[in-house]
Amino acid sequence: MELLNPVNAISSLQQFLNQGGPVLLAILFLAFFLWAFIFERLAYYQVAHKPMMRRLRGEWTDRTDKTSWRAQAIRDEIVSQVKVNTSQNVDIIKTLVALAPLLGLLGTVTGMIEVFDKMALSGSSNARDMAGGIFKATIPTMAGMTVALSGMFFPTYFEKKSRRETAKFSDMLGGEHA
Repeated sequence: MELLNPVNAISSLQQFLNQGGPVLLAILFLAFFLWAFIFERLAYYQVAHKPMMRRLRGEWTDRTDKTSWRAQAIRDEIVSQVKVNTSQNVDIIKTLVALAPLLGLLGTVTGMIEVFDKMALSGSSNARDMAGGIFKATIPTMAGMTVALSGMFFPTYFEKKSRRETAKFSDMLGGEHA
């Protein structure tokens, strides 16, 4: 129950961020933005997707001409709107997932440079001091990998859902897939 206390939770988070160095703060912001974009996509499918599909389908069914070249071009544009709306922000999610372990590695490298710098300045090769510094340096790698793993599933899920929804909508309108 002590961990549920907000004061203890914030204190623990501050201690963790201090141990990992400044790169850990960048990973924290990256994780926040990653999950904001993931929740945005989930909210889109829960709230906005079906009304948009109904509106676009209504635009097509209200047309009298559905066979001319111009009508097919309009149909393709409507299907493209579905594709754009369903695949929005997926590339950003992919980028953030790929960036997280790289930031973690950056944190480890900068932490190791700090450890070796301190060792060079003190002229000591004390294994205990070195182990503590290496521990501190590897925290960003762990954090970056954890963030990447937590979001890794979603780009694939959203891409497949986008393809499926676009194909379903195209079939609903009739004709070839866009």
